[in-house]
Amino acid sequence: MSVRATTVTLNNGFQMPVLGLGTYGLRGSNGVEAVKAAIDAGYRHIDTASAYENEAEVGQAIREKILDGTIKREDIFVTTKLWNTSHEPSQVLPAFEKSLANLQLDYIDLYLMHTPIGANASADGEDEILNEVDYVATWKAMEHLLKTGHVRSLGVSNFNSEQLTRVIEHGSTKPVVNQVECHVRLNQKKLIKFCKDRDIVITAYSPLYRPGRMLRPSEDPLEPKHPFDDTRVKEIAQRYGKSPAQVLLRYLIDIGTVPIPKSGNPERIRQNLNVFDFALTPEEVVTLDGLQTGERLVRFESDIAHRHYPFSAEF
Repeated sequence: MSVRATTVTLNNGFQMPVLGLGTYGLRGSNGVEAVKAAIDAGYRHIDTASAYENEAEVGQAIREKILDGTIKREDIFVTTKLWNTSHEPSQVLPAFEKSLANLQLDYIDLYLMHTPIGANASADGEDEILNEVDYVATWKAMEHLLKTGHVRSLGVSNFNSEQLTRVIEHGSTKPVVNQVECHVRLNQKKLIKFCKDRDIVITAYSPLYRPGRMLRPSEDPLEPKHPFDDTRVKEIAQRYGKSPAQVLLRYLIDIGTVPIPKSGNPERIRQNLNVFDFALTPEEVVTLDGLQTGERLVRFESDIAHRHYPFSAEF
């Protein structure tokens, strides 16, 4: 029996499921099968990006599930993203059209600027050279995409509060979403409040703190290597008969974000969606707030010198 996520209303009136499938790293036949398994499990929100190099696989899986009658196109919310090397205003429409062609869908539900940092591709396509394109100019070019009828909503990713403010002040369309790294160790409470006050939804990538990631050794031998191993998380999980992963996803929903956990394992895909039959108490949310360390897994370290580097601001 499939589970369905509840939805949140975006500031333009469209509905987005409050949990989706992240697809970073899911390629080839494994990517197709993972997306199909997610749709069969009840997922109606799939997140990809041109930089993931799997838009074709995501689109294939969605079309196959439409053809077999599992879903209709309007049942599924599809997000993809504009990469840094297409920030020049003249590059935005071609990049969008390439993503649309890769997906082979009539329209994209949500198109995000992947980061505020512009870059040029090197001649061999292997490296990127940072450029000074202003993300506001890129945003204004993205706004023209709405006139094509092939995209319903626009948003950003990896933007800080100051950058969001500039986009809101200088653009004619407010972003509906800011997709950022967000998990129990980096709960983004200040950015969540900032966005909520402006009717912008936070989508949480890396919501499970990358299970299996080799973390650098802690100076404290008693500190858990992963939030899954934290006693506080385990106790709450036991209380509800849930897994630590399910508790951490529910935490992100309860603090007002839309998590997009990635998995290629069909059983884990199903488990990650099965978080809508319980909710944490305010006391349990406070308990999990205690795991906040501010540790950022995705730092864009090669871009630190760029004037639009997003992680120097407080939030």
